[in-house]
Amino acid sequence: MSENPRQELQELVAGLESLLKFQRRLGWVGTPRPEKSTSPPSKDAKTTRPTLAEIREEMGECQRCKLGKGRTNLVFGEGSPQARLMFIGEAPGADEDLQGRPFVGEAGQLLNNMLHKLGLRREDVYITNIVKSRPPRNRDPEPDEVEACLPFLFKQIDSIRPLVIVTLGRIATQNLLDTKEPITKLRGTWQKFHGIRVMPTFHPSYL
Repeated sequence: MSENPRQELQELVAGLESLLKFQRRLGWVGTPRPEKSTSPPSKDAKTTRPTLAEIREEMGECQRCKLGKGRTNLVFGEGSPQARLMFIGEAPGADEDLQGRPFVGEAGQLLNNMLHKLGLRREDVYITNIVKSRPPRNRDPEPDEVEACLPFLFKQIDSIRPLVIVTLGRIATQNLLDTKEPITKLRGTWQKFHGIRVMPTFHPSYL
């Protein structure tokens, strides 16, 4: 991958575009998602996957960490519950805190342009963050804040079951993959999270 972050984003788009074209040739657009289990479910088996609405209801007006006291809006995430492509950032910023939506500021505009080049809309993917409340002055989320939010992120991933996750920046990458490796080493190389392909890259705000 390039050392130039803008060129790297272009390379990431090109790589994702190739992957999406391949998956489309296999027919995943508009087709049911296959179950991960290779054994047939029993007649009495019931799904235990939570819906996004149930996860959001469980969070409520979350005060599980100190960020809850200073936020304007909780930023849960948005997009398709059946998304094949999921983006995970680090935390809401000022615009996101005001609107209650992820990636709506300048970094969000760059992400929208990236999706447009892939032939996708925000409604086609799912976008969220490691933590759901804005840290003061946009500082990095602290370990206890991440720890409070990670269970809900994991439930979001389990509910959506995306084909690919793109982690945006160091905070998202290291916490999802549970690693201390620097983003400069991980970016542009495929990783795995519970069988899901993960592509780490720089956060759009870095550009």
